[in-house]
Amino acid sequence: MTRMNAPRITRRTFLTSAACCSGAVVMPWVIPASARGADGSVPPSERITVGLIGHGLMGHGHLRRLAGDREIQVLAVCDVDSVRREEGRQHVEQTYATRAESKYDGCATYNDYRELLARPDIDAVVIVTPDHWHALQAIDAVKAGKDVYCEKPISLTIRQGRWLVETVQRYGRIFQTGTQYRSISTIRQVCNFVRAGGLGKVKSVFTLWGKLAGNLGVDSYAPLPFALAAEPVPDGLDWDLWVGPAPWQPYNSAYHRNPSPGVVPWAFHEDFGAGAVTWYHSHAADVIQYALGMENSGPVEIIHPSSGTFPTLTYRYANGTLLHHVDNWGMVKDVYKAVPTTARLEGNFGGVFVGERGWVTSMSTGGPIEGGPEELFKEMNLTTREVNIGDNNHHANWFESIRTRRPPNCPEEIGHRGASLGHLAIIAYKLQRSLRWDPATEQFANDEAANRLCARATRSPWRI
Repeated sequence: MTRMNAPRITRRTFLTSAACCSGAVVMPWVIPASARGADGSVPPSERITVGLIGHGLMGHGHLRRLAGDREIQVLAVCDVDSVRREEGRQHVEQTYATRAESKYDGCATYNDYRELLARPDIDAVVIVTPDHWHALQAIDAVKAGKDVYCEKPISLTIRQGRWLVETVQRYGRIFQTGTQYRSISTIRQVCNFVRAGGLGKVKSVFTLWGKLAGNLGVDSYAPLPFALAAEPVPDGLDWDLWVGPAPWQPYNSAYHRNPSPGVVPWAFHEDFGAGAVTWYHSHAADVIQYALGMENSGPVEIIHPSSGTFPTLTYRYANGTLLHHVDNWGMVKDVYKAVPTTARLEGNFGGVFVGERGWVTSMSTGGPIEGGPEELFKEMNLTTREVNIGDNNHHANWFESIRTRRPPNCPEEIGHRGASLGHLAIIAYKLQRSLRWDPATEQFANDEAANRLCARATRSPWRI
C-alpha cells in the first residue's frame, strides 16, 4: 500500500489501538496545527467524544464546561429525570447551533446509563450521579472501554474504591477524580512547598469535619439511615433506577427534585452519600495527603475522642504526623493552640499545616493563603496568595491524559485514598472507638466489626 493510499489514522483509531496494546509504550498524541480548523478548533474527527451521566446541579456545570470546549464533542446526556436530561440536550444543541457545526447530528439522551456506554463512538464519560452510583458506573464505563472523569468521592466504601482501582488498571483506562481543588495553581504551589519540606517536619494538620445538624436536627458526625416519608414520584423520574444498587427507599423530595435543593442534597443519607466526605472532606483529604506525600497511602491509626487522647477525631500517620478534625477553624487556635490567636483562618476545602518552621493554610473561598513567619512566603514564591476556584485545569488535564495516556492529576489510586480517609472516619464514628489501620493491606488489625464496615451489599440485580 502506498503512502498516498494509506488509511488516515484518526484520534479514535489511535486511542483504541493503544488500549489494546497492553503493556506497550504509548507515545504522546499531538494534534498538529494543520489538523485544526480555521478558528483554531479541532475538526470533529479528532475531537474527544464525551457522554455525561447525571445532569443535576454539578452535572449542569460539567456540561457547560464540556460543550464550551471546541476540542470536545458531547454526544449524549443521561439522567433518570426526563426534565434534567432534556435540559441537557437542549443546552448542548443550542451551544453547537451557534457554531454552525456542519457534522453534528444532535445530542442523544438516555434514561439508562448502560445504553450510553454501549455506544462505540463515545470515548469518555463524566459521572456526576449520587455517590452510591459512582463506583458501579465507573467500573461499567471502564469495562466498556471508556475513559472516566468521576465526581468525588469515587466510592461509598473502601472495598468499592479498591475494586474500582483494580478495574481501571486492568483495562488500562484514564481515570480522573473530580477533586478540581487539586488543580488550582496556588493550592498546588502551597502543597508542593509543604511536600518538599518547606515547613520542616509537619507535626499537625487541621481540617474541617462538621455534624449533619442543620435543618436535619441531627447531632451526628456520620451519615445516617434515615427513614423518610414516602411521597408521590414526580412525572418523568425513574425512581427505581435512581435508587439502583442502594437499599430501597421510597421517594422523598429531600433526595431529588427540580430545581435541585442543593448541590448534593442526598448526602446526609448513608445509603446514597457520605455526609462530610461528599460535602467537602474529599477535596481536603486529597490536597492534604498530597502535601504530606501520603496520597497513595493513608494513616495507621484513627484516634476517637472517646479515648481522651485528643479532643477531636485524629489520624496518625506512620511518620508521626497528626491530622485533626475540627468543627470550626477557631478550634485550631482555642483548643489545640497550634497557631497564633491573631491568625486569620477562613475558608473550606483544605487545611492548616503546622510544622517545625511555621504554618500555612491551603483553604479556598475565605481569602488569601495565610501563614507565618512571613519569610516562608518569600521561599514559597507564590504567583499569588489569592485562591481562585476558577483557576483550575482539571478537565483540561484529563483531556490531555486521554490524548497522551499519561496519568492525570488525580488518578484512581489517589481518588480512592482520598475517599478512604473519610470512610475511615465514618467507621470510627459508627463504632465510637479508636481503630488501627494498615494502609498497605487496607485492613483493620484484629477488628472484625470494623472490617465488615469496609464493604456493603448491593440491591439485586446490581453487582460490582
